[in-house]
Amino acid sequence: MISVEALRKSLRTGSTTVDILKGIDFSIAAGEFVAIMGASGSGKSTLLGLLAGLDNPTSGDVRLNGVAISYLAEDKLAQLRGRTIGFVFQSYQLIPTLTALENVLLPYELNDESGDRKAGLARARELLDSVGLAERVDHYPVQLSGGEQQRVALARAFILRPPIVLADEPTGNLDTANGEHILQLLLSLNSKEGTTLVLVTHDPALAAHASRRIVLRDGLVVSDDKATAQ
Repeated sequence: MISVEALRKSLRTGSTTVDILKGIDFSIAAGEFVAIMGASGSGKSTLLGLLAGLDNPTSGDVRLNGVAISYLAEDKLAQLRGRTIGFVFQSYQLIPTLTALENVLLPYELNDESGDRKAGLARARELLDSVGLAERVDHYPVQLSGGEQQRVALARAFILRPPIVLADEPTGNLDTANGEHILQLLLSLNSKEGTTLVLVTHDPALAAHASRRIVLRDGLVVSDDKATAQ
């Protein structure tokens, strides 16, 4: 489902070049739950941005479901990204002027070609119910707690049944109890929908739930327990 080949990312600051990713390779099969770990500055968030097609590598390639995305034209990349990837951000990224239901429905309205808004609404309500927010569909983000906002973000990520969900520190802004709740909801949705889940985290307790852990250090893969993952 995901293939990374000789991936490098460098940034130039003045006369200095900073190598963030220094040539990494791995592949992730359909349905895998992979945690990407590493200390701050290890390159994990940069890697996630490249996997999502939000940035271009200096060299190397990323393939999603067999499609090389790193050098696609922006309009084609946006179409592919909209249909293939669901996002869960640490900071929720909800639109404040939209209700919970409207936030979840938004990717459907932007990317679905059927024009069947009734089906989209039913799907959005089903997902909000599955994360325990059936009674909060008409509430705006400011009226929701942090944990509730992240649950809306989870529902939104799965609205189009994407084959890949990318999560960037999805519990980073939450207390322990809410963080555990969000994790269990994410795992439940992932299992039910059969998606490939890639989660960036520095939290070993969170990563322990993954079937496989890829550890970055100084822009290189220093550990990949694919061989021992169950």
